[in-house]
Amino acid sequence: MRHLLSPTDLSEKEFFRILDRAREHRNNRALAKDALAGKSIALLFEKSSTRTRLSFSVAVTEMGGTPISLEAMQLQLGRGESLEDTTEVLARYCHAMMVRARDHRNLEVMAGMNRIPIINGLSDLHHPCQIIADYMTLEQLGFSLHGGLRIAFVGEPNNVFNSLAVAASYAKARITIASPRAYSQIHPAIQQELTRLKTEFQQFTEPAGAVRDTQVVYTDTWVSMGQEAEEETRRKDFADYCVTTELLSLAASGHVVLHCLPAHRGEEITAEVMEKYKHSIFEQAENRLHAQKAILEWIFGIL
Repeated sequence: MRHLLSPTDLSEKEFFRILDRAREHRNNRALAKDALAGKSIALLFEKSSTRTRLSFSVAVTEMGGTPISLEAMQLQLGRGESLEDTTEVLARYCHAMMVRARDHRNLEVMAGMNRIPIINGLSDLHHPCQIIADYMTLEQLGFSLHGGLRIAFVGEPNNVFNSLAVAASYAKARITIASPRAYSQIHPAIQQELTRLKTEFQQFTEPAGAVRDTQVVYTDTWVSMGQEAEEETRRKDFADYCVTTELLSLAASGHVVLHCLPAHRGEEITAEVMEKYKHSIFEQAENRLHAQKAILEWIFGIL
């Protein structure tokens, strides 16, 4: 049984096979219209979602399956039923489950039961589905994923950064990150993975150092879901980490900007930069759909 909780659940070969297949799905949305025929896919949300919810719902539907969207607080989970019991029941009704979770450990518990394939639609530690779409987008934009790619992440080392950095080992990419000193601690498990994978990686406390001569500048919201109580403090602490036209002047020629959305213009990215690079940013968003299709095929052993 296959699960996708982190990019490391994929071999390098599988990673690139999913990217290739996602590109095929982009070229033909009716490519696998019966691949999930007769299958019900549970989509369980503990957090709000736009792109993950829509991309998985449309992907399952266009592949002939039935998506079943579930809000955790509307299930008996919200009244104290155990995660294990809920997983056992869902395994008897559905064929796979995508979970957008607050705590990555919950995903590990569910996958550890090995009763139903689990896909991580976002957790506090990883966002593998997003990152597969991101590397697909970079390849589509003409960047090589076989060495030499230079990526800068401006912001906190969060779930998006974690998956982006871990998957950088597959693309033989160099990755840098710029964060305020108080927010620069990388999760120990991620640090271990980067060391094990020998990822070319460097941290900075100033955005200029991270962005200089890079081909890809990636940013994300300063206030993730669950951090709303820290919003005012975070806005002050990250005020110098906005991706501006001036900052981008340090990047390599032909660079692109990525943002996993939602974007907060005037905070992590200026309206001017968002407008200028909206093509690459909204290509990312579209590619979530095509990537999810390929991920679902991998989960069921079709790839």
